[in-house]
Amino acid sequence: MSNKERGEQIRRQIIRDVRHHPIDIAKHIATIFSISVQAVNNHIKRLETEGWLNSSGTGKGKRYFLGDLRHYKSLFPLAEGFAEDSVWRDYYAFVFDGLPENIVDICHYGFTEMVNNVIDHSGGEQVYISVVRDKEKIVIAVVDDGEGIFRKIKRLCDLSDERQALFELSKGKLTTDPENHTGEGIFFTSRVFDEFEIESCGIRFSHDDTFDFDVILESSISFDKDGTVVYMLIRRDSTRQIQAVFDDYAGPDEFQFNKTIIPVRLAQYGNEKLVSRSQAKRLLARVERFHYVIFDFEGVLAIGQAFADEIFRVYAQAHPEITLLPDNMEPNVEKMVSRAIASR
Repeated sequence: MSNKERGEQIRRQIIRDVRHHPIDIAKHIATIFSISVQAVNNHIKRLETEGWLNSSGTGKGKRYFLGDLRHYKSLFPLAEGFAEDSVWRDYYAFVFDGLPENIVDICHYGFTEMVNNVIDHSGGEQVYISVVRDKEKIVIAVVDDGEGIFRKIKRLCDLSDERQALFELSKGKLTTDPENHTGEGIFFTSRVFDEFEIESCGIRFSHDDTFDFDVILESSISFDKDGTVVYMLIRRDSTRQIQAVFDDYAGPDEFQFNKTIIPVRLAQYGNEKLVSRSQAKRLLARVERFHYVIFDFEGVLAIGQAFADEIFRVYAQAHPEITLLPDNMEPNVEKMVSRAIASR
C-alpha cells in the first residue's frame, strides 16, 4: 500500500469512528494504525480544513464531530448473511445524518433496492459501494462482479439481445424471480433520483430528470466484461417525495403500480425507422401487466402505418381492459396514430 493510499485509509477511519470517539479520536486512530498521535492530528487538521470534520472546545475538552461533507466506500464479499439493511445501518447511515427526510427516504430506498438486487441476482462474489455527500448532492454507486444484469435478463427471459433486456427493464415489473421480487425496484429507483444510470455488457441506460427522455448509450464497460454498475444522484435541495413518485404510477383511485410510460424512441436501433409490426410487438411486450400504458413519442419524428396499426388498433382491440395513451406526438406521428384509432 502506498503512502497516499494509507493516508486515505486513515482519514476514512477517522470519519467513520469520530462519532464514537469525539474526545479521544487521535489516540484511538493512533492505536489502530500504530502511528503517533501527532501524525493523526495532521490528518484531522486536513479533514477539518476540507469540511469533513468540525470541532468545538480547546485543549483536553476539545471534541470532534462530523462536518457537512461525508463519504464512505468499501468492498464487501457477498458472503452468507450479508444484507442490504445491515450494511446501510452499520456503514453508511452516518453519511445521511441531518439531511431532509425526503432525501434520506429516497437514498435509503435506492441504496437498499440496488444492493438487494446484487445479493439476490448478480451471482457475483463481491460488491463495491460508494456514497459521497458534498455541498450540493448525494451520489451513490453500487458495482458488482456478477454475470451482468442485461445478460442475465436476456438469458432467463429469452429475449433477443441485451438492449431488449434494458428496454423491458425500463417499463417496470420485469423480474427473473417473480416469487420473491415484483420487478419494480430498478424502475422506481430510476424515477426517484435526479440522475440514474445502469451499465453492463457494453450498454448504458441513463435517466436524467432534467431531460425529456431516457437514453441508451454505449458503455465504457465492454460487452465481454462481467458485472453491473449503478449510479444514483439526488440534489440536496430536491423537494421530491418518494410517495408522490409511487402515486404517479398508480391509476386513478388505485394503490398499486399499474401505469407505465414507455419512451418509444428507445425501441429504435441506430437510425432505423419504426415502421413494422414486429417492432411494435417488441414495444408491446409485457404491457398486459399494466392497466394504463402511455407511449411517449418524444424524439420520434415519424412512424409507419403498420407500426401504429399494430399498437392502437390490433392490440387495443385484443386488450380492451388496457388503456393505451399516446403522448408528445409530432404531426406525422399523430396522423398515423389517429388513423389507427379511427379504424378500430
